Parts: sequence; C-alpha cells; structure tokens
Amino acid sequence: MPFDFLHQAAAANAWMAILPELMLGLTALALLVLELVLDKENHEVIPAISIAAQLGIMCALMLELRASVDFESFNGLLRHSSVGQFLRIFFLLTSILVSLLGTISLRRRTLPRIEFFSIVLVVTAAMMLLAQANHFVMLFVALETVTIGFYVLVSYFRNSSASLEAGLKYLIMGGLSSAVMLFGIMLLYGVASTRGLPGASSDAMSFEAMRNFLHQNPDNLIASVGIVMVLSGVAFKIGAFPFQFWIPDVYQGAPTPVTAFLAVGSKAAGFAVLLTLTQVVFAPYEGLVVWVLSILAGMTIIFGNLAALTQYNVKRIMGLSGVSHAGFLMLGVIALYTVPMALSAILFYLFAYLLAAMAVFGVMVHVAGENDADQDLDHYADLAKREPFLGAVLAIGLGSLAGIPPLAGFIGKLLIFISAFKAGLYPLLMIAVGGVVVSIYYYFGWIKSAYFRTWRTAGAEGAPAQPARINITLAAYVALTLLAAFTVVLGFYQGSFGQWLFMN
Repeated sequence: MPFDFLHQAAAANAWMAILPELMLGLTALALLVLELVLDKENHEVIPAISIAAQLGIMCALMLELRASVDFESFNGLLRHSSVGQFLRIFFLLTSILVSLLGTISLRRRTLPRIEFFSIVLVVTAAMMLLAQANHFVMLFVALETVTIGFYVLVSYFRNSSASLEAGLKYLIMGGLSSAVMLFGIMLLYGVASTRGLPGASSDAMSFEAMRNFLHQNPDNLIASVGIVMVLSGVAFKIGAFPFQFWIPDVYQGAPTPVTAFLAVGSKAAGFAVLLTLTQVVFAPYEGLVVWVLSILAGMTIIFGNLAALTQYNVKRIMGLSGVSHAGFLMLGVIALYTVPMALSAILFYLFAYLLAAMAVFGVMVHVAGENDADQDLDHYADLAKREPFLGAVLAIGLGSLAGIPPLAGFIGKLLIFISAFKAGLYPLLMIAVGGVVVSIYYYFGWIKSAYFRTWRTAGAEGAPAQPARINITLAAYVALTLLAAFTVVLGFYQGSFGQWLFMN
C-alpha cells in the first residue's frame, strides 16, 4: 500500500500522552473566546478560570507522578519519563504562580489582561513539550515557541518605555542565541548524515541516531564545533557566563510576573534541555562537554555573585543572583556524569529555587509601585514593620536563596555540593562555596532594608516616601504562606518528596 507509512506514523501518535499540553492549548483558546462572549464586567472571572484549569491538570499529573513512565511517541519526537513528568508538574506550578502574580500586577494598569494569561498557557505547554523532546526538530520548535511567547510577555507593559526596551533587547539576544544554536544543530546534522562516515544516518536529527554517530566518531572536529555552538545557545537561555549580558536589563524592564517566569520557568526549561543534551545526546563527547561546562560554571558563579554586589535595583539583584544559581546547577550537571544522585540534587535544587524565588517575587509584585521597573532597596525600608507578613515571606525566600539553614535552599546547595565532592570537582566546589559566602552579603542587605530602620528623617532628600497600606488578596495570602511554609518544611524534612527524587 502506498500510504502504509502514513498509517504507521499515525499509529505512533499517542495523543493521550500529551493530553495535559493539549488541554493547556485548548484553555488558552477558550480564554480568548470567553473574552468575546462575556460582558466586560465578568472578565475578572477569566484569570480564575485559567488558574483553576491549570490546578486541575497539575493534580491529574501528580496522581501519575510515581508511575513508571519510559516510552517514545510521535515516531520518536517525544520521550516520556519520570523526570519529564516531574518537570511538567514543575512548569505547571510555575505557571499557576505567575498567573496569580499577573492578576495582582495587571489590576493596577489599563492594559489588555486576558491575552497575558493565554500566552502564559501556551508558553507553559511548550516548556512541557521541551522537557520531553527526543528530536532536534522538536527541541528547536518547542524552544522557539517558548522564546517567542516571552518576546511578547517581556514587553507586555506597552505604555512603559522600560518594558518596551527590555522586549527589544530580549528579541535581539534571543534571536542571536537561536541562530547560534541552529547553526550548531545544522553542523551536527550535516556531518552525521554524511555518507561514508561510521554511523551516518539520514535520520541524524534523532537524539538516538546522533548519539550513535558521535559514539562511532569520537574525535570529529565539525561535530565538536557543533556541540560547542549548541551548548552556547543553551547557555544564552539559562543565563550562563559569558551569555548573561541580557539578564539585568531584561529582568528590570519586564513586568514583575514575567521576570518571575523568566527566572524560574525559562531557567528550568533551559536546564531540561541541557540535561537531555549532555547526558543523552552528547554523552560520547563527555570530555569536551565537561571541559566547556566547567569553565562556564566557574565563571558564572563568580560573575553572578560579584555583579549582584553592586546592584541597588532588586529586580537586577534577582537577575544576577539567578546567574549564580545557574552556575550551581551546572555544577550538578557536570557531577551527573559520575554521580547518579546529582540528578536528584538538581531536581530538588530547582524545586527549592521555585519556592524561594516565587515567594520573593510575590512580595515584589505587592511592593511595586506605578513604575514596575523602578524597584529599589529603599522601597523596602521598614517593610517588616509596615507589613509583617510580607517581611517574613521576604526573609524566608531570601534566606533560602542564600542557602541559610534550615531552609530548603540550604538542602539544595548541600546536595549539589555533595555530588560535586563525590565527583572530584574540588576547584569548582571551592568557587561555589565562595559564591555562597558572597551572596549572603547582597541577600542580607535586602533583608536589612526590610527589617532595620534607615536613619533618615521623613521628608529628607533621598528618603523614600512611605507607601500606602498594601492590600493582599486572600489568594495571594494563601499562596505566599504555602511557599514560605514549604520552604521551611523542606529544609527540615524532605519526606516522600525526597524519597521519590532519590528513587529516580
């Protein structure tokens, strides 16, 4: 039969395997339809519908979290695994919190609202597919879907010059990183499909075929250049040195909920790609990959922490501190080659980072004034006295990011450091410990602003104006309480969460 191959291809389309992503896409379309059919007075319910739909999808995925999952679908485009399941839940939780922050931030502005939540859903679905990619075409399409969505979200505050400038800078830098990565992929595909070379295949875009080719050609120069270029493209996405130069300006200019999405969701998506590439596709070139990542990790930790020391804008502090966190996670990726427990350490670190960073961004979105990009340390003067709840959440979040015991961030760093020690990465481990010490200075400088009175008389030049009482909604109060509580609880007791991580 002339169309047998089409029937075989259709038989491999396991639509139920990507049902969560399909539901997110349908929900994104449904939000736009609801905006058309509902009266403007009822538009306030649409963000709640978006959050409720994501909660339902996340709960359904959590019920299957312990299930043994390891199969391919869509003719090898996707590979489903337990780690992929964890990351899907991670991205959904991130999206829910970003949507909640969006309801708070957009309420103060006369801007279209529903499109924001629709784009967040599409970006989340693309991240979930990215974590399961098993083919370079799938990886690039999903990654670009995420990136294009962020182009819009970063410049969403179109009446703010800072947001528009950040969107333009992210567009240029994102386009450059995509070009570098795509050129690297083309080099790999070109050499891996060349007739006469061992392991050459016309299906070289497949991760399995590429790994097989690299295994049979361990010293190919073109393949080595392609690998370095692909890793450079990923380094742009996670904000690793020397590709981090877009982060401070974009983080400052983007709306605070989008900054949170970039800091947590985009960074985790980048590491999902990095894990797949380094541990699966590029595994035969371990020596080259370890050498490149070791240089990047050390310089990323040093630069991120030293650059954050000089910052006064808190969004820039979060951006540059996030650069250092990327360095710590890269340390785990390197250790994973010889220490299997490093995978659990990376996943735990990501989850602890999500809890702490979202708690901090939750406070920031409440403290932010009309000019969202202008969030300085002075705006947090005596925050703990004016708003004790927000002050406590801020202290817990920043303390966890700094790695202060007994918070979850401390356990995450400890697991990464143990993995690095077992892997014999002693120079990088010394740099990482030094980075933690340096980070305490700028994190606790922020806490100092919130908890200790600044001795400037009211009305004096340069003294911050005292803001009005901050209105915290019930949903925001519950979310921030849970984030802070889980940050503390996971520091003392990891429970079944830790057991599941170390079983996988």
